[in-house]
Amino acid sequence: MIERARLLRETARLLQQFPVVALLGARQVGKSTLARAIAGAHRTVTYFDLEHGPDLAKLEEPSLALGDLRGLVVIDEVQRRPELFPTLRVLADRRRARFLLLGSASPELLRQSSESLAGRIAYLDLAGFALDEVGADALDRLWLRGGFPRSFLARSERASFTWRRQLIRTFLERDLPTLGIRVAAGLLERFWKMLAHWHGELWNASELGRSLGLSEATMRNYLDLLANTYAVSVLLPFHENLAKRQVKSPKVYVADSGLLHALLGVRRPEELESHPKLGASWEGFLVQQLVARLGADRDECFFWRTHDGAELDLLIVRGAHRYGFEIKRTDAPRLTPSMRHALNDLRLTRLDVIHAGADTFPIASRVRAIAARRLLLDLKPLPA
Repeated sequence: MIERARLLRETARLLQQFPVVALLGARQVGKSTLARAIAGAHRTVTYFDLEHGPDLAKLEEPSLALGDLRGLVVIDEVQRRPELFPTLRVLADRRRARFLLLGSASPELLRQSSESLAGRIAYLDLAGFALDEVGADALDRLWLRGGFPRSFLARSERASFTWRRQLIRTFLERDLPTLGIRVAAGLLERFWKMLAHWHGELWNASELGRSLGLSEATMRNYLDLLANTYAVSVLLPFHENLAKRQVKSPKVYVADSGLLHALLGVRRPEELESHPKLGASWEGFLVQQLVARLGADRDECFFWRTHDGAELDLLIVRGAHRYGFEIKRTDAPRLTPSMRHALNDLRLTRLDVIHAGADTFPIASRVRAIAARRLLLDLKPLPA
């Protein structure tokens, strides 16, 4: 079993500060396993699994079922009963118990949680395994298989790929309908596969819509749906008042590299190395690992691109500091005119070029090349 120490510490910290904490993430990403580890540190724990009929029946009268509980109360798959949130607001104000909610939908889909529990709830997004959890030696395996625990830990590449393909099918045919989402599974799978081929590119609703014979509004609705269920991630552009025209469309990524490869039909490392989306896959994977390693919040993360061709794969803005990252599938990175523009125009604190080689070395003032395999050694979490 891989211990997720960073997430355990963060969840424990939030439970001390808030009466309700919601762990949100894709299905099968490890929320229940993490919750059981958290529960081990509490003397009194009550667990409700809302996919289990008897537990669901107990919460038909939530005030009666929850009102007298003490200690830690865990409610798994909470998106199945959003009507619980008004009751949780009352119980949170009593401060008799702490509530740990596990869900597979974002706060945007769980509107009642933000409306009913404002000021009482903290959200923590849970992704799959990160590099600091599996170790740098497992970088290639993590990239190919992704971070879903059962995919990463599978006995073989074939077993991992099969598990991911089945997860995609279950997500489309079973999980989305339980959220009240009524879109034909086949159509949404086509859209998701198109996004896989669009991975790391600027969002273009009109072009995608023409390919599927659907309107731009429908494309935006599908994108929001997959983003709010943690199937895709959207990276917003950074723009400010510069003399240069800047791109204002977001970039879209399949949220997990293993699911990306399953959607693309990539089973083995050699297939990935020869695939047209190799560079985009590497970029998306490392963007995710950088955000996890640095401890950046979602609203601190951007990309930057101008219509003149200058760009930055990842920009993290924390307070007065701006940290830039370029990601290259090369072992010999160099300073480019685009990097110089980013350094000067964005007034970067520093610029790191993450590459596929073996060494970390300086390239120029405030610019260094960091080997992806040395990420845990040479890149420290950002100061709070």
